[in-house]
Amino acid sequence: MVGKHRIDREYAMRLVLAILALAAAFEAAADTAANFATVTADGSPITLEDAVSDKRVVLFFWASWCPYCKALMPHLQSLKLEYGDELEIVAIHFRDDADGQAFIEDEAYDFVVVPDGGAIARRYGIHATPGVVVPDAALNIRFDLRELQRREFPKSGEELSHGQKAAFRAPFWAAEIRKALDGIAAGS
Repeated sequence: MVGKHRIDREYAMRLVLAILALAAAFEAAADTAANFATVTADGSPITLEDAVSDKRVVLFFWASWCPYCKALMPHLQSLKLEYGDELEIVAIHFRDDADGQAFIEDEAYDFVVVPDGGAIARRYGIHATPGVVVPDAALNIRFDLRELQRREFPKSGEELSHGQKAAFRAPFWAAEIRKALDGIAAGS
């Protein structure tokens, strides 16, 4: 009987160590941005690896119907104006039947639009809008909107519309994105 318990403990210890190793590998992979190659709305090829090689990059997963996306867009444009040619906003359009390029042009945003970005969103595990990921040149994720702690609204959230909630959160999100961008030297 003693021998059987010893084998069970050894097996359990090996199993725990294997699970811990897998968890560490998964965590490391989750902290790395998935490279992608696609074509922008204007027909230009783009890869994430090339984009981050000489610029800071914000991956913005969005839909034209999303009030949170619409509230964040002017702030992203402000970042683009602030950083100039050192920043690329890659607007990955998904979960939307509207023409993403036309929307961006109508609003006069200076974003690179990736149409039909559902496959890229799935690679990042992004299922809802907005999604924001800021990778560095080594493809390490420096910011992921999903990891940002939510701020409480000044009054009951039930009393606010989605547009009001979006207007409250977007400036905070933009400030956090700016912090991440400031921690990345262009092209490094």
